[in-house]
Amino acid sequence: MESLVTIELRRFGHADLSAIRQTLLDVHADAYAAELDNEFVQRFQWFVDHWGSRPGYACVIGYDATEPVGFAYGAPAASGREWWREHLAEPPADESTFSVSELMVRPRWRKTGTAERLHTALVQDRPEALAVLLVDPDHPKVQALYETWGYAAVGRRQPFPDSPNYAVMLRHLRTPTTS
Repeated sequence: MESLVTIELRRFGHADLSAIRQTLLDVHADAYAAELDNEFVQRFQWFVDHWGSRPGYACVIGYDATEPVGFAYGAPAASGREWWREHLAEPPADESTFSVSELMVRPRWRKTGTAERLHTALVQDRPEALAVLLVDPDHPKVQALYETWGYAAVGRRQPFPDSPNYAVMLRHLRTPTTS
């Protein structure tokens, strides 16, 4: 697949979840086809419903004509429960955080720049000061990619007993002001 693929990005919110839910599940099934026997991977439906029910939920889905190729979604973090909180000695002046929960691209469209476009569209106009995400450290190329997008690893977090011990990655969405 060449990198000149034309992908249309469409934005969705909480009110759209019932209309896009199956699309998210279908993209996930394709993206994780080799891991569908993993119990943690099998719980993806729960994550879709959990994140989609949160205030401020935002989702961007990329389409190649009518075919969904990937998506990114997340929601504002609950104050005091940000994934980075336990890892920073000094909290940022503005602690408002957008949690990037999922970023996924179907295999056929990987390495086309689609992941970066989805991510950029998801976070570019967010009012929060920070974006945080979790990345499986068994995928160092993915972590390195996030670093090129301005994220830095700040610690580790295992949110569920059967989940990986993720690297917590944090990025400023706008330049921090100094007092």
